Amino acid sequence: MALAAGRASLWETLAREAADESPLWSSALRPAHEREETPVFSLLAADPFALGLETIYEGYLLHYGRPRLFETSDRDTAVLLGDYLYAHGLVHVAELGDVDVVADLAELISVCAHLRVEGRPGDGAAWASAVALLGRWRHAFDVSGDAAAWVELAEAGAPAEAVAHSLTLHAERVS
Repeated sequence: MALAAGRASLWETLAREAADESPLWSSALRPAHEREETPVFSLLAADPFALGLETIYEGYLLHYGRPRLFETSDRDTAVLLGDYLYAHGLVHVAELGDVDVVADLAELISVCAHLRVEGRPGDGAAWASAVALLGRWRHAFDVSGDAAAWVELAEAGAPAEAVAHSLTLHAERVS
């Protein structure tokens, strides 16, 4: 699974690309020694997707949780930086050439936003199932289902222990 080697370069790349894009994003970067370079859901996917997935997930954390690399001074900046990271992560994934994976991740962002607005649980399970079934998720995912069904779906594509680990890490970062 993802990130066994090259972990530092993933985090350095994510930080460098954001900093190069905008002085505002650069100023939001935590000092290197304060960054929490912990992969969450990319552990459930093939290595080539790791940078895109962790970039998108960092955007998600800026919107809904506790980001690992960034600390913004206000909510507006957090939302803008999160949106940038969503888009930039999707660009990284698109560069790999699989349109179905891009569509799955775009749908995941939408599903999780709806879950948050509706106050429904299950965003972690949605993330786990989408990443474990990249490129096949939209065809297997039932948005009317519940988190337990989504965890089972994730476990169809990744080892149960890895899914549980990712969900634990996610729960530590979101409220």
